[in-house]
Amino acid sequence: MIRITDQISIAPWEITETFTRASGPGGQNVNKVSTAVELRFEAARSPNLPGDVKARLRRLAGRRWTTEGALIITSDRHRLQSRNREDAMEKLVALLAAAAERPKKRVPTRPTLGSQRRRLAAKTQRGQVKSLRGRVEDD
Repeated sequence: MIRITDQISIAPWEITETFTRASGPGGQNVNKVSTAVELRFEAARSPNLPGDVKARLRRLAGRRWTTEGALIITSDRHRLQSRNREDAMEKLVALLAAAAERPKKRVPTRPTLGSQRRRLAAKTQRGQVKSLRGRVEDD
């Protein structure tokens, strides 16, 4: 079990890994060895994730969320396959931990009477300044 929070943990069978050849520098190693990792987590079908966490995860994932409800994370930063596997797993855990956090509920506030009066006084003063910019007439 991969522990995300105290209440949430995911089973290893929910994650599938595929390896491809990485792009970028690396010389002959890049052309021969499949070091890039594509991690696929079936989030929509996961029995270990609550519904609200799934909804937040879908919003956070963006383009990494597929139409089937899977989350796809790729990593090809490192030259070693094992490091890329660790990096992809860290990305998945970080994303799930961010989705597990409940956003703080916003408490609407009202402006104070003094701040309203200061705002209106500043507006009238600014209006007077602008009115004095007009053309001057001779008496």
